Amino acid sequence: MRKIILFLSCILACYNTIQAQQLTLDELLVKGGLKESSLTGLASTKDGLNYTLIENSGREIVKYSYKIGGKPTVILDIPSLKNDSLTAISDYVFSGDETKVLLMTKRKQLFRRSFTGVYFVYNFVTKELIRLSTGSQQVATFSPDGERVAYVKNSNLYVKSLRFGTERQITTDGEEGKIVNGVPNWVYEEEFEFIRSYEWSPDSKQIAYVKLDEEQVSAYGFPMYKGLNPEHKENTLYPGVAQLKYPKAGEKNPAVSVLVYDIKAGQSIEMDLGQQTDIYVPKIHWTYGGKNLGIFKMNRLQNRVELLFGNSFSGDTRLIYTEKNKRYIETDYFDNFQFLSDDKSFVILSEQDGYKHLYLYDTGGVKVIQLTSGKFDVLKFYGCDPLIKTFYYQAAAVSPMQREVYSVMMELKKKKLTLQTQKLSSEPGVNDAVFGSDYKYFINTFSNSSTPTVLTLHEITGKFVRVLKDNSELKSTIAQRKIPLKEFFTVKNSEGTTLNGWMIKPSMFSQGTKYPVLMVQYCGPNSQHVVDNFEIGWDNYIAETGYLVVCIDPRGTGARGEDFRKCTYGQLGKYESDDQIDAAKYLSTLPYVDGRNIAIWGWSYGGFISALSLAKGGDVFKAAIAVGAVTNFRFYDTIYSERYLGLPSQNPEGYDENSPITLASGIKGKLLLVYGTSDENVHAQNSIEFSEAMVQAGVQFQMMAYANRSHGLRGGNTSMHLYTMFDDFLKENLK
Repeated sequence: MRKIILFLSCILACYNTIQAQQLTLDELLVKGGLKESSLTGLASTKDGLNYTLIENSGREIVKYSYKIGGKPTVILDIPSLKNDSLTAISDYVFSGDETKVLLMTKRKQLFRRSFTGVYFVYNFVTKELIRLSTGSQQVATFSPDGERVAYVKNSNLYVKSLRFGTERQITTDGEEGKIVNGVPNWVYEEEFEFIRSYEWSPDSKQIAYVKLDEEQVSAYGFPMYKGLNPEHKENTLYPGVAQLKYPKAGEKNPAVSVLVYDIKAGQSIEMDLGQQTDIYVPKIHWTYGGKNLGIFKMNRLQNRVELLFGNSFSGDTRLIYTEKNKRYIETDYFDNFQFLSDDKSFVILSEQDGYKHLYLYDTGGVKVIQLTSGKFDVLKFYGCDPLIKTFYYQAAAVSPMQREVYSVMMELKKKKLTLQTQKLSSEPGVNDAVFGSDYKYFINTFSNSSTPTVLTLHEITGKFVRVLKDNSELKSTIAQRKIPLKEFFTVKNSEGTTLNGWMIKPSMFSQGTKYPVLMVQYCGPNSQHVVDNFEIGWDNYIAETGYLVVCIDPRGTGARGEDFRKCTYGQLGKYESDDQIDAAKYLSTLPYVDGRNIAIWGWSYGGFISALSLAKGGDVFKAAIAVGAVTNFRFYDTIYSERYLGLPSQNPEGYDENSPITLASGIKGKLLLVYGTSDENVHAQNSIEFSEAMVQAGVQFQMMAYANRSHGLRGGNTSMHLYTMFDDFLKENLK
């Protein structure tokens, strides 16, 4: 009997050890455990021989040699400056001659990408530290000669002379909700993905900037309750209302203009953008020598881009190049455009042959050569080394689920341009790179499904130099704790199209057991969730609690060519939800899947698809969770909705036929609908209109609103409460 008791005690001890090692929500969301370490503030020095980082919790800027490595040199010790307002920094940038550094502290997030901060300039020669201006600023940058700093404050553009300490206000008409100068408004920032819309001329004598007039744009009002918002703590009887100019599909957009301010003359000249006013200007950029200002003008349907060259003294413009697409042109077109240092050419990322590839053009708009080719997509253009005419880029050439770093050298042989391509990364998975300023070295970032991020230094040929960070402790911890990770597979939909997917199984998985399934997805145009990279989070946690967690990238997602990516044009949601339903049907045929207990969940576009899949696949999905879901793209912004669906007046069925609101009566399973009352991105209107449609259709559902929370539903205990609710909902509804 004593032996039996001892044996049972050992089993119980082992069980408790296993239980203690399982992931917990507290560990992931509160304590921030199992996070990867990386390099903060990575930048190359001007000579290309060294790189700099932020270390010691933002208290030091240090320099390392690419070639030698070793112990770093401390460039700037922040505490030694003895300024109470600058105890640590979150970002920095050196002047062109590296005699000064612009430091930012007290970063405060505005929207998804934009932020304000308090800026300081430190002069390494005079050892002087000055505060840039009073209050907080946005997007401060040195002039190329390092003599001035431009920045935006309260929607106006300013310039600070570092030599004389004077501050000049370039624009005076900036006002919240009316005129925005030098930075994008909400819709431009969110959908064109940038935070600064001014550019110094290369000679430091002029600043080009974009002005957005949003006075005629309708505003959306958010009730602000007491919640966690300090500015509303006294509002206990009547909620306040926050206003945001937000152009919904088919409505009036902000008027856009481009101006150039001349420092010496002290005045701005407006550039001629033509007669058509219902346009976008997603990018401005000077040519390398500064002779011309490149202006990108895009039509409202976003299927035509014109590159204009503007004369900064007269305001005259001329058309250089036009890019057209029968469906739409994506924002990475602007992210990857570069004027080259020969001042005679530029590189674009175009889909001219059905895949995203790099093309070289001269500044007359004539194609010189297609730099990359093949049935794969190029994802990033890093830049060009003009001395050896070599271009560097990232592509998904091996697999849509992987990323590699490549170079392509252009040579003239027998009066004919030839190309020589070399793969610079070596490990299968996801690779990215940061190149030294002279293209002698690059730092490669790599991870795959079982390997946390590894940062390695390489010579430009790809030759390995040394490991900078390998997250070996995290990798060991994951192995010891047997945390379940992604396993990849493919499935064919009902039309025979092969879709990529991954599955995370419980750590104690048994082939003889039938498990409930939670499908996770996002599915947005050109997105990808099925990628061979390293991730630890909610998916791993929920798998450990006894679910199979599955992700399927449907038609419409990225890195598989234009036809696969853009087949959803004009009918968002149709093919994506069909593919989720087909995948769920396939999963139900597997011997270890409990086909009666399959749920789907998602956030934002993923919330849209989870609600739509539940409405269309009532016989497949038992439950769904939809967070911050778009329920009709009529309620969403102009740029995104019209890019993928066209104008509501021209394609009403595209907006309505796949709307969860339209299909609400088809919902049979259990639905948890979650939103933030102050979601500036996907307005609460989406969830409330959807809930009313379900009420009138007699559909029972659960709904949770988080007071004053924005689209990310963060702040205080919100995340912990949210995921605990998810956990409870699944336990209750997937028996």
